[in-house]
Amino acid sequence: MLSWDVTPSVSSMQRERAWIEIDLEALAHNVRQIKQMLLPQTALMTVVKADAYGHGAVAIARTVLQQGASWLGVATIPEGIELREAGISAPILLLGATNTAEQVRAIAQWQLQPTICTPKQALIFSESLASESLVSKSLDDTETLSVHLKIDTGMSRLGVPWQEAAEFVQLVERLPYLHIASIYSHLATADSEDLTILRLQHHRFEAAIAQLKAIGISPPRLHLANSAAALVNPNLHYDIVRTGLTTYGLYPAPHLREAIDLRPVMQVKARVTQVKPIQAGTGVSYGYRYIADQDRLMAVVGIGYADGVPRNLSNQMMVLVRGQPVPQIGAITMDQLMLDVSAIPDLQEGEVVTLLGQDGKHQITADDWAEKLNTISWEILCSFKHRLPRVTVGRSLRPIFQKDQRE
Repeated sequence: MLSWDVTPSVSSMQRERAWIEIDLEALAHNVRQIKQMLLPQTALMTVVKADAYGHGAVAIARTVLQQGASWLGVATIPEGIELREAGISAPILLLGATNTAEQVRAIAQWQLQPTICTPKQALIFSESLASESLVSKSLDDTETLSVHLKIDTGMSRLGVPWQEAAEFVQLVERLPYLHIASIYSHLATADSEDLTILRLQHHRFEAAIAQLKAIGISPPRLHLANSAAALVNPNLHYDIVRTGLTTYGLYPAPHLREAIDLRPVMQVKARVTQVKPIQAGTGVSYGYRYIADQDRLMAVVGIGYADGVPRNLSNQMMVLVRGQPVPQIGAITMDQLMLDVSAIPDLQEGEVVTLLGQDGKHQITADDWAEKLNTISWEILCSFKHRLPRVTVGRSLRPIFQKDQRE
């Protein structure tokens, strides 16, 4: 989880067997594109949970805030603490559920803003803060914790049923030490071409807000839209838009590709560690899932499934070498994979292989992997392990490595 930034020497970069490049210019471009879609009064929240979808939360957070994002979203308390320890002072919404007094103390200490999903959770927060005030005298009656109330409009996950929104909000308003910062919900099918359920959820959200206004409650902020919804309909934007995938340069669905110009932020690269000829009939890697049909030139590359390259892509993926697509062959192993580089007979050890990213006229994206694996690009991005250094490029003359302190 925790990471630090150090500037490597050229020689240390050359020793890296594999790494992830994070293009901060592409990231800045994406944020600007998203901001242009929003009304001036709509704030942008960048979701940086799961280490910013594998991109490196601290570097991503700093860049998006510089480019006009004003909120950050995380899933867990440690994710929020990491940002605070890095000196980031922007408001941080904790999207996941928290329920213990210990968690409440950490949230208050690190000035995070929790999501409250149930009346029981609201009572735990209020009572825990009251107890903390009595013990430490760190709070008085005028100090409150900003909380965000979540209502379930059809995601069937966190939140109170939308029909109970008014009762829920009234309860929280009566509790000491809690201040309602926003009311929000989450959409289940915003990336679908069929907008039926999205429209139903939008209607329910509006009905819940109407309940509140009918009893004289005007929420300070409302938010509903994720990345897909932000591209679909500006009426879903409200006071805050929460974007994740689009920030990182990928589209939530193919039919949304024309809605905005995005650039992938992540590239995954590795080095050739050995080049050798193999004869026809030679089996490659565990289980001999590939047997050469003729004499081939094979390259071994220093990256594998322990780094986040899915083993199920074995014999299914292409990579880029000198801007040329070449096939991966044999079972992908824990730390290495093999390529058929017969088309590049003078390939040398130490040359760079692009697994995800652009090289010359060709580009391979997380969507390409996801399609082959029958999954989603979110999962691909989040799968890359911390033993791969993150190297930020694009807005600095020198790259910056981010490494896990536990290594």
